[in-house]
Amino acid sequence: MGKLNYDKWSKLELSDDSDIEGHPNVDHASLVRWKQRDIHEKREERKFKIAHYEQELKNNDALYPKLVEITKTVAEGGPSAFSSTVERLKTQPSPDAPAPGQKKYDEMIYDAMMSVREECKAEGLDGKDDKLGEALVAKLEGQKKQLLDRQEYLKQEIVKEKAEQDKKITSDDIHEGFSSSSMNKAADPAPITSSISKKPATKKAATTIETLNAPSTSTANFPRSTTENTAHEAEEADDEGEEDEDETLPELTPELLAFSKIKRGNFEESYRFIQEHRSVYVPGADDALLVAAFDAETNGKSDYAKNCVNQALLIQYCEKLGPDGPALFFRRAMQGHKAALAVFSKDVDDTYKHLKGRVEATRDEVASGKEQVQLVASDPSMSFSFSVPDGPPPPNLTLDEELKDLDIEQVREALQTRWDVFQSFPQNLQDALKANSLDKVNKVLGKMEVSDAEEVVRLLSSTGIMDVADGGEVRDMTGKE
Repeated sequence: MGKLNYDKWSKLELSDDSDIEGHPNVDHASLVRWKQRDIHEKREERKFKIAHYEQELKNNDALYPKLVEITKTVAEGGPSAFSSTVERLKTQPSPDAPAPGQKKYDEMIYDAMMSVREECKAEGLDGKDDKLGEALVAKLEGQKKQLLDRQEYLKQEIVKEKAEQDKKITSDDIHEGFSSSSMNKAADPAPITSSISKKPATKKAATTIETLNAPSTSTANFPRSTTENTAHEAEEADDEGEEDEDETLPELTPELLAFSKIKRGNFEESYRFIQEHRSVYVPGADDALLVAAFDAETNGKSDYAKNCVNQALLIQYCEKLGPDGPALFFRRAMQGHKAALAVFSKDVDDTYKHLKGRVEATRDEVASGKEQVQLVASDPSMSFSFSVPDGPPPPNLTLDEELKDLDIEQVREALQTRWDVFQSFPQNLQDALKANSLDKVNKVLGKMEVSDAEEVVRLLSSTGIMDVADGGEVRDMTGKE
């Protein structure tokens, strides 16, 4: 019976706690995390290096024929051919490039030829020297040789890096084997879009659809904060156009609503939710969350508004990190990268601060030109007062002698309704009522839509929270201070 061959198991990179040497001043869990992080960072670095080498190899393959042709032209035409070629490359370069936005091939050749010219000048050769033509050809031949040597080096490095990469089995090597069944891939969820009327050459400013953030990557592979740039763009749009009346803002889907309520800092829960609900991670989801944040801040729900901003930026950061963005972002977040988390946290704070400023500015705009509902006493001697409930009715409710003829359950129901109505008001209105200040209440009402303010006044009156001494009225204060 032959011996069993266990060589195939040598590619598994397994370890237990005993493999990691401890340190008396560092907890073991941190050492394990650092070891895991080191392994993953080296893998990513190796992938990047291989991709970089392969791209350089392709670039050099495209450059070498051009360099051969130029060397032949200079050998036949001398220094004048060299000068004319340099001038052509400088003034009329070919648009060919490895990729859009990258340096053109002709620009690379131009740099090489300028290097040759500088070397000749350093050796004291000029246009009057008979040896200049031979020197130019010799140095161009040297450039060709350097390029070929570099190609050989790159090929060897690629082989070496790939061999190192193949020593261990990683998640990239996992694939499905033979399968007798097939499954249709689920269709990608539809993006969350807004219906916005667009006109050529005209910018439209949407008060609640500002692009508050569009994050590149930081030193910890987290996108950099770009709140200031996007805020500036939004403000320019505000200056150049009026809000389109036909605009429909993106709304939260049920899944996004649940996602928006995950507490800030709970990266594990957010990551699990994205994995289980694909409809959350789609184009437009971040815009819908930012609109929800704007609405929440407008209604005085600051904590929920900031939570929506946090979740919107989670999605933006993941999108900017590429196809594997969620895995990369949440892995680093859950590993506790302090510098990266500080960048993200600052970005959330800055974005929320900008959004809050826009809400306040919008309120001022509304207050300055739209109808307002204000509480005004019918006579200067009259006054308003506000009786704010301390809480729901107690379980052991008792009535005074003056009220003993009333049904206690009806009284309990009325007190409970009074408390529920007060709790339903936005926080800024609750604070104004607690302060028992007519000016503060009018300030809050003035920033509301007329229909909303009228409903608030009705509720204040019907529940007995607002008490008007000897009469009062609700007056339209359109455009008045």
